[in-house]
Amino acid sequence: MMTAEFSCVRGRFAPSPSGPLHFGSLVAALGSYLHAKSQAGQWLVRIEDIDAPRTVPGADSEILRTLEQFGLHWDDSVVWQSQRLDLYQHYFEQFQQQQRLYGCQCNRARMAALGGVYDGHCRSLQLAAHDGPLAWRLQSTGVDTEFIDLFAGHQQIPETLATEDYIIKRRDGLFAYQWVVVIDDIEQRISEVIRGADLLQMTPRQQALCRDFSAAVPVYGHLPLAVTAPGQKLSKQNHATDIRRFAPAQTLSAALQFLGQPVPADAAQMPVAELLQFALTHWQNALVPKHAEIQIQSFN
Repeated sequence: MMTAEFSCVRGRFAPSPSGPLHFGSLVAALGSYLHAKSQAGQWLVRIEDIDAPRTVPGADSEILRTLEQFGLHWDDSVVWQSQRLDLYQHYFEQFQQQQRLYGCQCNRARMAALGGVYDGHCRSLQLAAHDGPLAWRLQSTGVDTEFIDLFAGHQQIPETLATEDYIIKRRDGLFAYQWVVVIDDIEQRISEVIRGADLLQMTPRQQALCRDFSAAVPVYGHLPLAVTAPGQKLSKQNHATDIRRFAPAQTLSAALQFLGQPVPADAAQMPVAELLQFALTHWQNALVPKHAEIQIQSFN
């Protein structure tokens, strides 16, 4: 059904088009780019626009132009999740046939009363489409609570995340992030997933889902988040500043420093291509900070 091994290094940057790229986005893009390219690998870009209500018209084009402005040129064609719905549905139906999924009618009020952790209430009800709008959950077959992160080392997640039957298709008919991101990574032969630490706890679920697809499991590495205060990460939702307002070489230098990497003394005056080449030559995994968050004073 899907590939069971990797033939080459392939990394990716997968922004959601809910607004322009900010400094935190650049850190994730740069880290994934440098890690893949330093191994003579490929670096892909995927537009994660599966959540249509959050998509800002034109933001995808702005994101691609910004990456080019900062010298981050991708290999292969850009993929839009909104153009792959048939693919996600295909695998959804396969899992339905394998009786791995079940309908769930639990609403937000009930989930809130449970503390946000689902208790398997609908697993044995055998609900069908005529029972009203349903979310569809994947029956958990067990998820490892521990994994080794490429940068942060040994990690452990709460047991509740390992045993919960999580949603893969929402009541509104939209596929959930967990489902589509794993299918995309497998279909695009992604061998390493380098991203922000805010997604770290979801990693074991995604590793398990790869195995459910009989596919090779990528290496996962999580970069520290840029925050303005503890727990206040830069994001499009809190209107973090569009990095196109800043000088590319100076901003790339700041991102390299954030990632703990060497920076030339004259980096701010260097051509972007030359600075990136220096960064590729000197990239070191061991220098990436192990902190989940790093507070910054600017770029917001």
